[in-house]
Amino acid sequence: MEDDSYFEDGEFSPVKSLLGLLTFSTILPINVFTSIEYMTKLTWVWPFLHLFVGILAAVCGYVSLEFLHLNPFFTAVIVYAFLMIITGYNHLDGVMDMSDGVMVHGEPEKKIMVMKDSSVGAGGIATLFLVASLTIGGIYNILDYNFIMGIVICEMTAKTSLLTTALLSKPLTPGIGSYFIKETNLSNFMASTAFVTVIAYLLGGYVGICGVVGAMVSGTIIASIARRNFVLANGDVLGMSNEVGRLLSLLFMAIALFYF
Repeated sequence: MEDDSYFEDGEFSPVKSLLGLLTFSTILPINVFTSIEYMTKLTWVWPFLHLFVGILAAVCGYVSLEFLHLNPFFTAVIVYAFLMIITGYNHLDGVMDMSDGVMVHGEPEKKIMVMKDSSVGAGGIATLFLVASLTIGGIYNILDYNFIMGIVICEMTAKTSLLTTALLSKPLTPGIGSYFIKETNLSNFMASTAFVTVIAYLLGGYVGICGVVGAMVSGTIIASIARRNFVLANGDVLGMSNEVGRLLSLLFMAIALFYF
């Protein structure tokens, strides 16, 4: 994630910044770069960019189910793999690094040092396995209800979870994550979440809204854990929030599907 290309100077351009943000968070061959300061000014738009990623994942799931005639579980694995690959495994290191930092005993400084260490411990590996397994289970569950739009919603709201954590956190500097945290304020968060909620409702009714709620709960939980363990937050914390946000969004939608 620490790519010097994102620190290139240049004048602010909303289109270029949006494309730069998409370049940053996916492997799509866009290759548009701008300064990190300009790119993160549009952090609140991130969920809508991943609405597009979610649509691609849903198409992947539809093809697997309807044309390849794969069962829902195999399709869920393929959809999750697709999401991880198209996002360049961007946040998986955050899951492992934050988990390692939380698991170690000691003062916040020690925990931060472990979190920023390039090596991965047993806690990080185990947490990644649990998050991945449960996310696949969540995708399988919504596919069992034929709710393929849930794939679109959970990928979009994963970024809502990230924004929730950013809003409730103080940045650990230096680091790319600090730019996203500094640019997330209450007004742009509320605007982003309002638009996300409308889109989720149009795609999935009250079930979609439950997905948004799940993501916001996730973001709040991760921010609380980070504050208790590290006081400050960085890109690893935001990465963890993204992955857990997708998971809790799926969990809330799976429960809602039973009742609605």
